[in-house]
Amino acid sequence: MQRSILRLQNAKFPHANGGVKGCRGRVQKGMVIRMEIRRADSRDMDGINKLLLQVLMVHHNGRPDLFKSNTKKYTDEQLKAILADDCTPVFVGVDEDGQVLGYAFCIFQCHTDDNILTDIKTLYIDDLCVDEAVRGQHVGKRLYEHVLEFAKEQGCYNVTLNVWECNPGARKFYESMGLTPYKTGMEKILTRDV
Repeated sequence: MQRSILRLQNAKFPHANGGVKGCRGRVQKGMVIRMEIRRADSRDMDGINKLLLQVLMVHHNGRPDLFKSNTKKYTDEQLKAILADDCTPVFVGVDEDGQVLGYAFCIFQCHTDDNILTDIKTLYIDDLCVDEAVRGQHVGKRLYEHVLEFAKEQGCYNVTLNVWECNPGARKFYESMGLTPYKTGMEKILTRDV
């Protein structure tokens, strides 16, 4: 698969040291940013962990009864194992300096010889995130399109994902990408009278 390139011109690139490179003011919605999309590896772990925390805080703020705050989703060992596993491909969009602008965690799912499900191969997007500093710059769209092309090349029947109701921005984005609901998870919170 060829690497995808998206150009971001006159945009700011946040760096780990807090500095900004190539900045001409704030990033404007719809600006074009130079970005490469590739399989993630261990050199991307710090950037991925930063974005995993951003996602966690969206979920924690929406559902503090379910999500802890200010913690890591994966240990470094778990993340290294995910990145090395071809069954769980992770893609990153990086700027010219290798800073992670966004990621897509994916998982291959198959239901071979299942009693009720057909034998299809699915690519499940477990997590897709774009850094808050570059949202609106088509980073998420390009990552999603890259995942679709990858899934087609791998012979997948479909691409699926879940989105939390407490994250309406993500739901709107996925709908704009052409995704439609195929099942709905529901809950009843049980409380105990004290």
